[in-house]
Amino acid sequence: MSGDGNNQVLVNVRQVEKVFTRGSETVHVLQGLELQVRRGEFLALMGPSGSGKSTLLNLIGGLDRPTRGAVEVAGDDLAHLGDTRLAAWRARHVGFIFQLYNLLPVLTAERNVELPLLLTHLNRAQRRQHAAAALQVVGLSHRSRHYPRQLSGGEQQRVGIARAIVTDPTLLLCDEPTGDLDRQSGDGILTLLQALNREHGKTIVMVTHDPHASARASRTVYLDKGQLSLAPPP
Repeated sequence: MSGDGNNQVLVNVRQVEKVFTRGSETVHVLQGLELQVRRGEFLALMGPSGSGKSTLLNLIGGLDRPTRGAVEVAGDDLAHLGDTRLAAWRARHVGFIFQLYNLLPVLTAERNVELPLLLTHLNRAQRRQHAAAALQVVGLSHRSRHYPRQLSGGEQQRVGIARAIVTDPTLLLCDEPTGDLDRQSGDGILTLLQALNREHGKTIVMVTHDPHASARASRTVYLDKGQLSLAPPP
């Protein structure tokens, strides 16, 4: 890799089609889609419900495979990875941030953050150290022993972000990360994402319906009827 990291294409989506079959109906969700995301970019992906935003996010994150076309991330063509290798690739390269946090209620914040590290070779003390560092980054060191039910929505999402960054992934994929939060809590999450992008160099792709959220990104693209554009649909 060259030293000009910010000019490197990290995500390369080429002529991707995604087709779902529902009974006798065939639904073309993505059609010949092209997208490049550069290393260190914060990209917002907007579009109406059902436009395929989450489908595209799942393809980039290796949670799904395209019907046709190629998805390359960090130099790997995901179509060429078997299920086991793809799971290992995902654990190494991708941190997911969800709208509804997806925290385990029976685990403390610290233990929730530690979960992805169970797939690594780190021992227990090392896992705890990494989890503590991630919670410090999101400003929740003082809440590490609290359970999700004892945290506000904004705090739960910060725990979700700490869990996503604890493995130091190449890419953060956010699906409506502020969709379940009030404006003040959502602004705090967006500020944190900006800091992860600008200060920690994280590449972020964020699906959102909210123009207020997309304004925090460095670039916004719009998805409608399976196609990307630089302008919102009419």
